[in-house]
Amino acid sequence: MAEISIDGGRLIVEIEGLSRVWALKKRLSIPLTHVRGATADPGIVREPKGFRAPGTHFPGLIVAGTFHIGGERVFWDVRDASKAVVVELTDERYARLIVQVSDPRAAVALIERAKLPS
Repeated sequence: MAEISIDGGRLIVEIEGLSRVWALKKRLSIPLTHVRGATADPGIVREPKGFRAPGTHFPGLIVAGTFHIGGERVFWDVRDASKAVVVELTDERYARLIVQVSDPRAAVALIERAKLPS
């Protein structure tokens, strides 16, 4: 699971618990100017993942780590599809972040509010 927050114009994604081991990441920090948007999308887990390097994938149980598909790099940390959030990025190492959060609607609202011009 991941915890999403906004700090000083950056989107912060903290990977929690054993997910740190499975995903081989603790934290991602992305400038908000590189965040195109976010959506809650429980169906995303049915999409092809590509090849994993590095990470963990047990179909139906966990998808965590870096996956490569269609020339893009995607970061995954999902065990419960109903809590999946997709964050679309531009000009970043990852094209998308797909993470499980405790409250997908709240996470999406937080990101979308933070992207609004002040």
